[in-house]
Amino acid sequence: MTTRQAKGAAAEQLAADYLLDKGLSVVARNFRVRGGEIDLVCRDGKATVFVEVRLRSRSDFGGAAASITATKQGRLILAARHWLLRHGETPCRFDCMLLDSLDPDKIEWLRNAFSAD
Repeated sequence: MTTRQAKGAAAEQLAADYLLDKGLSVVARNFRVRGGEIDLVCRDGKATVFVEVRLRSRSDFGGAAASITATKQGRLILAARHWLLRHGETPCRFDCMLLDSLDPDKIEWLRNAFSAD
């Protein structure tokens, strides 16, 4: 595992722990289909929550939030549709967990960050 991959895995673990503390349950990690991947699939009550975790230590190109482009959103939506086809349709939303460092106190949680419409 490269240093970058290790940092990404650590960021995903921090995000998962944060969401668990907020009452969500983690159903799956790194769900992949051809053309897309979802970092965390969670359950919040009856809703399925598809979570993108972004760690950016530099803001040269706009930071973590700016890295979730329309193209990236399309890949997440594609993967989410596959998930829902396999596991059943439920209400769902797309959340983003933004980290500028591996500090759990500095996680920014964007609920309903974007929609599939």
